Amino acid sequence: MAGGGGIGPTTGKAYPGELTGKVFITCIVAAMGGLIFGYDIGISGGVTSMPSFLKEFFPEVYKREALDKTTNQYCKFNSTTLTMFTSSLYLAALLASVIASTVTRKLGRRPSMLLGGCLFCTGGIINGFARNVAMLIIGRVFLGFGIGFANQSVPLYLSEMAPYKSRGALNISGGWGWRLSLVGAVLPAIIFIVGSLCLPDTPNSLIERGRHDEAKDRLQKIRGVALVDEEFNDMVAASEESKKVKHPWANLLRRKYRPQLTFATDIPFCQQMTGVNVIMFYAPVLFKTIGFGDEASLMSAVITGTVNCFSTLISIATVDKLGRRFLFLEGGIQMLIAQIVIAAAIGLKFGSNGNPGELPKWYASTVVAFICIFVSAFAWSWGPLGWLVPSEIFPLEVRSAAQSINVSVNMFFTFFIAQIFLPMLCAFKYGLFLFFAVFMIAMTIFIGFLFPETKGIPIEEMAGVWRKHWYWKKFVPSDDNKADGQPSRGGGGGGGGGGGDIEMS
Repeated sequence: MAGGGGIGPTTGKAYPGELTGKVFITCIVAAMGGLIFGYDIGISGGVTSMPSFLKEFFPEVYKREALDKTTNQYCKFNSTTLTMFTSSLYLAALLASVIASTVTRKLGRRPSMLLGGCLFCTGGIINGFARNVAMLIIGRVFLGFGIGFANQSVPLYLSEMAPYKSRGALNISGGWGWRLSLVGAVLPAIIFIVGSLCLPDTPNSLIERGRHDEAKDRLQKIRGVALVDEEFNDMVAASEESKKVKHPWANLLRRKYRPQLTFATDIPFCQQMTGVNVIMFYAPVLFKTIGFGDEASLMSAVITGTVNCFSTLISIATVDKLGRRFLFLEGGIQMLIAQIVIAAAIGLKFGSNGNPGELPKWYASTVVAFICIFVSAFAWSWGPLGWLVPSEIFPLEVRSAAQSINVSVNMFFTFFIAQIFLPMLCAFKYGLFLFFAVFMIAMTIFIGFLFPETKGIPIEEMAGVWRKHWYWKKFVPSDDNKADGQPSRGGGGGGGGGGGDIEMS
């Protein structure tokens, strides 16, 4: 495909440093911020299929699902209240991400992570002791606030702490039954809170707050070498330039940031339009809708969760070897094939009324297998890369604002999909999978033609990627830093840049 590849880590500098044990442990603890989001997605999906939960909070859904034999199978879970329960989290996360941008920039990455953990913990406790739907939704809102802060700060923290050769792998590494499930969200949140208290702040954040000596000492420790002057000086220069920008939100609209802004908005949009949240969040609902019982439904959620976990490990092992583009493209093609097969299998057997009659075990196993194939493809491609790529391509002066946009777009479309999924399932039936398959085609073509490879490139040198790209080079000034071999002074160690000279608002 035209123009997407062919750009390797040949732009000049290669900062010294190794992946030290300190950095590895630090990044694993910080990655708990991603775990709280993943935990909530999986657990909440399982809870919505528990009869005891539905009977207590959503009796109309319980009656349709358990007692009413006349309602179309595709429409039994179509409830405005149930939809609000699931989607309220994402709306809260969207709002929180805007505030989190300022907190992350002014106070540092650690305070934002700590606040996110506390808010998420509060939401888990409220949900676990809920007595009515209002308490459930309030708890979900607190969970959303926590996720908004965590998703804003954690990707930046990981990108800034990791050496460039390992940046991809470290950034990716994120009755009473229903009460225990919901309150269980507190466990990863507590780990995240305690970890945030113990984690060191990033050198970039320390430099931004004028603590240069401490920042240099921190950089030496996390790189495992004493000779860090070149990288440190680039960070200081980037920080000085970033301070000239009084309005980072307005600065994001400058022409030279067009490539980064495009991917910071389009990647999270495409990530949600894969339909993965439909499968992961509503997996128990889907399995119950296509004829599986309660036990099989929850077991299927466990299976998809396990596949998701192991596939993410594959992504960690390959992202800095095979590259971002390869995983994006392979994952997109694999998900497209799985979507089509799932749609055909459900359509042929379940028809438009959702009643499969006697469902052969081999047929059910085939549906489960292709759902797992879909989940695995997402988990080693669009899932982790949707957070990694936006966090590594922006310069320091607009990085926090850009990450806020990335999180906001992601949460808005997650909210949007959660709102429309059940009505669309009722209306489109098995055709819903084909709806998302169309987007899979478009987004794979989009990546193939427009996304350059960023693996193995120091973030300070990321500007050269855009200047060499067949399309994006017309937006990034070729004389930004006199030569491609010079780092973008907007780079600063945590997000690549579209140029060095700061254009004032």
